[in-house]
Amino acid sequence: MTDILTLVFRTLSSQTGQNKDPSAVPPPPAPRSNTLVVGEHRLSRSVLLLAAVTAASELGVRVAFFAQTQIQSLPECLQRCSKITFSYPRTLEELLQQVASLHEFPCPPSLIIIDRLDGFLRGAVASSHVGFHSGDESRAAHLAALLCDTAAFLTEILEKRGSSSAPCRAIASFLSDADSGQESRDPSATDSILDVLDRYFQARCTLDQDRSYEAAAAAAQEAWHVYLSGAKILDDLEDGPTLAQEWKLFIFPEGLMEFKLV
Repeated sequence: MTDILTLVFRTLSSQTGQNKDPSAVPPPPAPRSNTLVVGEHRLSRSVLLLAAVTAASELGVRVAFFAQTQIQSLPECLQRCSKITFSYPRTLEELLQQVASLHEFPCPPSLIIIDRLDGFLRGAVASSHVGFHSGDESRAAHLAALLCDTAAFLTEILEKRGSSSAPCRAIASFLSDADSGQESRDPSATDSILDVLDRYFQARCTLDQDRSYEAAAAAAQEAWHVYLSGAKILDDLEDGPTLAQEWKLFIFPEGLMEFKLV
């Protein structure tokens, strides 16, 4: 999945300086890896939508996009794209059922996207309680295992059909308790749900806001660090060219997004 994210970043990269020569950008890594996007909801959803439209328009593959709530004001390019199917399961049980039935599609997707895993995994508790609760670790493992197994099974189906759309990849977004700004959380504690998800997703795309003056200097509204990491990426580096693991994302007032290779 990191190969599609890299394609997104390259497509929206600055055309000045070191990115002017496309050959200078490392080739996409880890074509079979599943990726977890970790960070603020608003930005992670934008990354997922960019991945969906890039996969459909640039690679010509089918995309299954799952979100718990309906996405308002979808860009026109997404509304018109017949290769992207949006589904809105309300509960974890509905999501599990819909993911498990993807193999029944006449044309199985080559990319499975789940927006906001944390929304599906949070315990159904009173509104006065915040965060994850007992049993969420096992639910996280169940969902992640099903997602990865489904991607592997769909890859087999696509390969048997001789489809150029193989392999099938998965990408999901997640907001940890630490990133959600919970003041009661122990800063030294680890996120047990994120630890579970990391066992199943080979790669991670971490979104970290840059609060320095660099955004203002670039006449941008926001600046973010985008880190690609994971065992699959590191494995590919052993015999291949060096891969830049970090990008800088600038978001401008009119909504334009621009990536720069760091």
